[in-house]
Amino acid sequence: MWAHALGFTALPHLGGFIGWFFTRKEVPIWYESLKKPSWRPPNKIFPVAWTTLYTSMGYASYLVWRDLDGFNSKAVVPLGLYGAQLALNWAWTPVFFGAHNLRLALLDIVGLYGLVLGTMYSWYPVNKIATMLMLPYLAWLTLASCLTYCIWRDNPEKGKKNK
Repeated sequence: MWAHALGFTALPHLGGFIGWFFTRKEVPIWYESLKKPSWRPPNKIFPVAWTTLYTSMGYASYLVWRDLDGFNSKAVVPLGLYGAQLALNWAWTPVFFGAHNLRLALLDIVGLYGLVLGTMYSWYPVNKIATMLMLPYLAWLTLASCLTYCIWRDNPEKGKKNK
């Protein structure tokens, strides 16, 4: 069972690693040129936060999978919502940093927020610890959503990548 726990825990990091390819060149050039709110966390906090959050949500998904006895009809909604939110999570970085599409990034993160709430709601009857492991993620998404909104609002001319 440890291999399953490790696999579920590692899965969210795949998208995070791929997202790093979009951010590594865009942060020092494009992102630093954006107007950002004064309460924005320092750049060095983001990889630490996301590594912690991906690990926590990945392990939480393992707990739900384990308690539902794997992928079966009972797991469709709880793990389907988790997969959908993970897809939107992974999509945000290429949309924001790759395409510089601030409006679409905002729409993505609002949808992501709703899917995380739905995931947590569907997980609660299955495993309360898994649900609680998602709370830091939801808190960080609250911050990230506000930050995305402020950047979109304050940088209308930088909302599209130059072609």
